Amino acid sequence: MKGIILAGGAGTRLYPATLVVSKQLLPVYDKPMIYYPLTTLMLAGIREILVIATPLERPRFEALLGDGGDWGVSISYAEQPRPEGLAQAFIIGSDFIADGPVALVLGDNIFYGGGLSAMLQQASEPREGATVFAYQVRHPQAYGVVEFDSDGKAVSIEEKPPQPLSHWAVTGLYFYDNSVVEIARGLKPSPRGELEITDLNNRYLLAGTLRVERLGRGYAWFDTGTHEDLLEAGEFVRTVEMRQGLKIACVEEVAYHMGYIDGDRLLAAARRFGKNDYGRYLESLLG
Repeated sequence: MKGIILAGGAGTRLYPATLVVSKQLLPVYDKPMIYYPLTTLMLAGIREILVIATPLERPRFEALLGDGGDWGVSISYAEQPRPEGLAQAFIIGSDFIADGPVALVLGDNIFYGGGLSAMLQQASEPREGATVFAYQVRHPQAYGVVEFDSDGKAVSIEEKPPQPLSHWAVTGLYFYDNSVVEIARGLKPSPRGELEITDLNNRYLLAGTLRVERLGRGYAWFDTGTHEDLLEAGEFVRTVEMRQGLKIACVEEVAYHMGYIDGDRLLAAARRFGKNDYGRYLESLLG
C-alpha cells in the first residue's frame, strides 16, 4: 500500500501565523506538524509516500523531508494549485497510486494511542472497499458525522450537519482500494466547489464496502486547524513527552523500530542534531 499526505490549502484559519508558511510546517511542540501524519503512515507499514502541497510550499517540504532516504522510506511530491477538495488528492496522485491500494492522511491530523500501529497495519491489509476511523467529539457539527445503527454498523455519513445524528466524527485518515481513483473522478463538486471526501466515503457506504473503526478511550485525535487546536495539540504532546520521557512522532525512532533503518543510521541521525534534546533522545534509543 502507498500513502498520501495532503498538505495543501492556505491555512486561513491560522492567519496571520500562516501568511508566509504552510500550517503543516508549523511546530507542534518540538516537531514540524507534518512529522505526525508522516509517522502515522510509517506505523501502518507504508514506505512509499506522496506529499501534495501548494506550488509555493512544495520546495519547503522538499527541503525538510527530502526523498525520505534518511528514514528508509521513499517520498515524492505533487502540487495542488487550488484547494478543490480532499478527494482531489486521488486525482492528483493517480499516477503515483497506479493499480494498488492507497491511504490518505491529512497533513494537520495527529493520532496517538496504545495499539495504534497494529490497528493501522490491519487497515492497510489488501481488501475490497475502504476503512475510515471515527472519534467521539463534543461538537460534531464541524466534521463529517457517522450515524450507527443498534448493531454498531455505520448507516450514514453527513458533512457538517446542523443537527448531528451522533457525536462520532470521521477523522482525517482513510484507507482505500484502487477503485478510489475512478470514484474520485466521478464526483461532482459540492456547493462550495470542492470534491468532498464525505461524498466519496458515502459511495463506499452505499456499496456496502465501507468499514468504520471507532477510536475509543485511550486514543487521542487532533485536527490542528485553529489556533486553539494547535495549542491544545502542542500541550498534549508536551505533557506526554515530559511525563513519560518518550517522544511522539519522532520520525527516526519510528523508522528504527519499524526496521526501516539500522542502529548505525539512527546514530548518524542523532549526531546530526548534536547535543540538543532531540539528538540525545535518539542516542538513548540505542541503549
